[in-house]
Amino acid sequence: MKKILILLILFSGCVGQAWAARPFVTDDARLTTAGSCQLESWIRNYSASHEVWALPACNPLGNFEVTLGGGVSRNLEQRSTTDYILQAKTLLRPLSTNDWGIGMAAGMVRHPDVNPGPNLLGNTYAYIPASISLADDYIVLHGNLGWLRDHATHLDNATWGVGGELQLQPHLIAIAETFGDHRNQPYWQVGTRYAVRPGVVQVDATFGRQFNGMSGWFSFGLRLTPARMF
Repeated sequence: MKKILILLILFSGCVGQAWAARPFVTDDARLTTAGSCQLESWIRNYSASHEVWALPACNPLGNFEVTLGGGVSRNLEQRSTTDYILQAKTLLRPLSTNDWGIGMAAGMVRHPDVNPGPNLLGNTYAYIPASISLADDYIVLHGNLGWLRDHATHLDNATWGVGGELQLQPHLIAIAETFGDHRNQPYWQVGTRYAVRPGVVQVDATFGRQFNGMSGWFSFGLRLTPARMF
């Protein structure tokens, strides 16, 4: 898909609850801690361009998370462009250890200029994130199915993502995923996530590319998940 995430996104959790906890694009059946906010930020570098993202998210009601943030992308031969993301997410069944969870999410992305990228975000989108915990959270699997309306092309795309976490050490997680839509070659990504302070500060690094693609990207991220704030 073209240009997020989500992130979303995307968005991808080894410590506490998360919004597509970094560095995942495939989302999970978790939310930001109830009564608190979190910040996910990262840099993604390509051979001829780079992106910088910041996605604050808050969960004021316990089962309703709102994310509002954006990113700046710059090609070495062009001017920079900016994307803005607004998303809402809730859970139908929260994920717990040795169990499964499922949720719903919807949002919109505004980008004055349309740029290609591996972020699975378009102008309007909705998806269902599902997760399953195995072996006392040593393995956690995630899957997404969704829809995206690309206003630039006026096309409706079916989106998907599949990812997994493997706990290597108490503070270190390995991740791998693949994601895409039904119109284009999918993407893949692998990396690690390290809890500097479990439940509060996390750093991560990934490498990914499009299947049959000639070049890929590196990303480096920081995630802050403070305890209850309000």
